[in-house]
Amino acid sequence: MLSTTRLLRGNSPSQKLFQFNGKLKAYTAVCTSVQHRANSYVIFNSAEGRSRMSQSTWGREDYSSQAAPARKATEKPLQVLAPVAPQHEEILTSDALEFIKKLHMNFEPQRQELLSSRTKTQREINEGRRKLDFLESTRHIREDKSWRVGPLPKPMLKRRVEITGPVDRKMVINALNSNADCYMADFEDSTAPTWNNQLSGQWNLKAAIRKQIDFKASNGKEYKLKPEVATLLVRPRGWHLDEKHCSVDGSRLSGSLFDFGLYFYHNANQLLSNGLGPYFYLPKLQSHLEARLWNDVFIFAQEQLGIPRGTIKATVLIETIPAAFEMDEILFELKEHSAGLNAGRWDYIFSCIKTFQQAHPITGQPGKEFCFPDRSQITMNTPFMRAYSLSLVKTCHQRGAPAIGGMSALIPIKNDPEANEKAMKGIRDDKSRDVQDGFDGSWVAHPGLVPLALEEFTKVMDSAENQITKQRPDVSVTRDDLLNFSVEDWNISEKGLRHNIHVGIEYLAGWLVGKGCIPIFNLMEDAATAEISRSQVWQQIHSSKGVLEDGRKITADLVQQIVKEELTAWKASGAAEKLPYEKAALIFTQLAVAPKLEDFLTMPLYETF
Repeated sequence: MLSTTRLLRGNSPSQKLFQFNGKLKAYTAVCTSVQHRANSYVIFNSAEGRSRMSQSTWGREDYSSQAAPARKATEKPLQVLAPVAPQHEEILTSDALEFIKKLHMNFEPQRQELLSSRTKTQREINEGRRKLDFLESTRHIREDKSWRVGPLPKPMLKRRVEITGPVDRKMVINALNSNADCYMADFEDSTAPTWNNQLSGQWNLKAAIRKQIDFKASNGKEYKLKPEVATLLVRPRGWHLDEKHCSVDGSRLSGSLFDFGLYFYHNANQLLSNGLGPYFYLPKLQSHLEARLWNDVFIFAQEQLGIPRGTIKATVLIETIPAAFEMDEILFELKEHSAGLNAGRWDYIFSCIKTFQQAHPITGQPGKEFCFPDRSQITMNTPFMRAYSLSLVKTCHQRGAPAIGGMSALIPIKNDPEANEKAMKGIRDDKSRDVQDGFDGSWVAHPGLVPLALEEFTKVMDSAENQITKQRPDVSVTRDDLLNFSVEDWNISEKGLRHNIHVGIEYLAGWLVGKGCIPIFNLMEDAATAEISRSQVWQQIHSSKGVLEDGRKITADLVQQIVKEELTAWKASGAAEKLPYEKAALIFTQLAVAPKLEDFLTMPLYETF
């Protein structure tokens, strides 16, 4: 903890004083908001169906949330409303806090407008006033085959295997040492966003980029970086998430801008010195307008640090079904900053449940007939998942962008050779399908899976860096294809229901103590798979098709009975003494039986920290 009398001074030409108030346990940052130059926009000529673009000004259709015009100077303070550990002082420096305040002042209004638009869209779908479809207003972007994303830097050309995981010190070292092409360091779904976790993650990545990171485990084992490590990409939190420990004039900061801003401010120039760059993954986007906001943030951030425009590269996770209808548009909005798209399969399944919670997917008519079967039946070969993944490959390659496959939840299984072999076959099949479909790379969740995944990609690609030249003219995906939720041998079993309840509660119990990814039943579960578990239970309670194979309707009473039985088993095993299962069960039950489906599990959970 900083002394209550200590003052931190930065080197900024604007206001430099950051005073720590011991009573409030907060930094107060007094600075002047930067004047932001509005971007130039080119309005499309719809008659020509083509855009007029140049290297300095990318064409895009006009919209009300375009980059903020210059804002008036403000003396409103940025406050850090939590204690700061000594090692984290080098992250929350005065200049870094000033930088993230500028991001907040310039882009928070647009973020709030876009979040309001999400709510309005969902309400219209629920009420039968909107059908999900390709946008007529952006048809010219999709039909103009001439445009491409900006050129990719060398580290972004070869991404055959990407390992993903949280940003704790041991994971950072192991992932960078894993021999994967890339490591996606995750501040989102696989990290429980406690104040300490988020700041420790920033501290760990800063040290790793400078090759100054090591770790000694409790058993004495030491971890250090190899000379050659994976290329680092960072996933900040989604637009919907706040950072409640920082505020300006009582308004919370965006978790997205907090994570992005601190990482970019501290590391962009060092990464360039290392021959790399600031590379990102962008989660949970629901429209191309949300991609446009990220692009405006990138332009602004690069200008502030004097870094050439286009240096930032970002891969967008297509993990919401609205975004699947706007893949061309998302690439277009990020063009000079785009590093392709990723098929985020688990959140995508959750998004389908959420989007059509009260409406028929095809007709758009209000109702609650739509219902998924057991989670185990929803595979990448299910029609809607197949259509979405093939469409992603075709769209990316047509625009000169990488297409990255998603992650199987399977992980190595110790002490059970037969089960492990079955799991490894599942991984092989998953990666083999991805590479044959044309994906340029794919995700794994464990260092032990890197050689296996690499082997499958090498079989097809040999020494090629990517498969962008594989254009897939044979693929033609329609609205009905993306919304074809038919499943062969559709079935809801009691085992499947119990599995969802068990996984949901166990994950929540871990999350409440700061763990963002947890192995359960030999699968790596994170917030995305937990979202499927709780939303499926909600859907099965509320849908007329939520009926077990033995004819019993899934009800709130049945779910509560199973929750009680699971809790009894955890108590009998002694597990309940180690994790807060009762609290987790209460939260899970409230979410599952509530009349309204909560948008994101992590939003109410975050308030428990």
